[in-house]
Amino acid sequence: MSYARDNIARLIAYAPGEQPTAERMVKLNTNENPYPPADAVLKAVGRVSADQLRRYPPPLAPAFRQVAARFHCLEPANVIATNGGDELLRMAFTAFCGVGECGIGQTQPTYSLYEVLANIHDTPITTVPLNEDWSIPDDFAAQLNKAGCRLALVVNPHAPSGHLEPVAKLEAIAGEFRGVLLIDEAYVDFASTSALPLVGRRNVLILRTLSKGYSLAGLRFGYGLGHADLIATLDKVRDSYNTDILAQVAAIAAIENAETARDNATKVIAERQRLTSALIELGFIVPPSETNFLLAQPPDGIEAESLYQSLREKAIFVRYFRQPRLTDKLRITIGTPQQNDALIAALKSLR
Repeated sequence: MSYARDNIARLIAYAPGEQPTAERMVKLNTNENPYPPADAVLKAVGRVSADQLRRYPPPLAPAFRQVAARFHCLEPANVIATNGGDELLRMAFTAFCGVGECGIGQTQPTYSLYEVLANIHDTPITTVPLNEDWSIPDDFAAQLNKAGCRLALVVNPHAPSGHLEPVAKLEAIAGEFRGVLLIDEAYVDFASTSALPLVGRRNVLILRTLSKGYSLAGLRFGYGLGHADLIATLDKVRDSYNTDILAQVAAIAAIENAETARDNATKVIAERQRLTSALIELGFIVPPSETNFLLAQPPDGIEAESLYQSLREKAIFVRYFRQPRLTDKLRITIGTPQQNDALIAALKSLR
């Protein structure tokens, strides 16, 4: 006998990227930043007192909101702090989507957690396939409106392709869509543009995270940017103390020392260009990326899954997806020059 709700009993849980424990490995499978966070982050965490740990953290993370608002030229009322970007997604589902109705709209492919969260909430999903070049179809908003969607989820830059939609196109979607448009900018620190100018729109919510650009994936800290009314609505469904004191202190230090993240992003982008060229020389098809990863299709005659397994045997970890349009491709996180060299050497040896 199962005590779970029917939709939970049927649920296929989110499958995160493998976290191997080998001492010597090249880990390029979960889009972690290969460079360390700012020294100021570790120093800030080290200054947290026993008294701060004894007490509950500030529930609204007001100090972080002020720092983030100043950094983005916004007001604290436009910022909400979350336990990773994923919590912001959960909050949006809770605040804007009903059970069995008023569903979500997404592209295909996209971040696979979206569908899992929709199934957890028992919320219908409308999926719109991306164009061949990974761009969003012009009738995306119209299809979602027709389906009665209340929340649209767009990853920009897109995962797992790395494609970047222009802000004008996102603005057009927001203008046509009758629900809330959540723009997931998890990888924006490696991109040439941001949708930040759309924050003033009443139906646009932007997701940010410190996991990628700020090298703090282990911290689990994200935040949302949006119209004050949207942020106030999300605050109603926020957990009572959703971000701990260590995370708040570290996040403040990270934003205040954003030049470290910018320097790291510059190095990642340079390696992204170099690795793209190397893979193309080896016969891979690699679309342009504005993230810290590449979606690479192996040359004819080489199966992506077999190549993934062969690399894994060499303790080189990349990501393989058994999903439509992705089964013939590998997603490769940009590593350090040494890690990327090891990958290139391994690929040459496996030809």
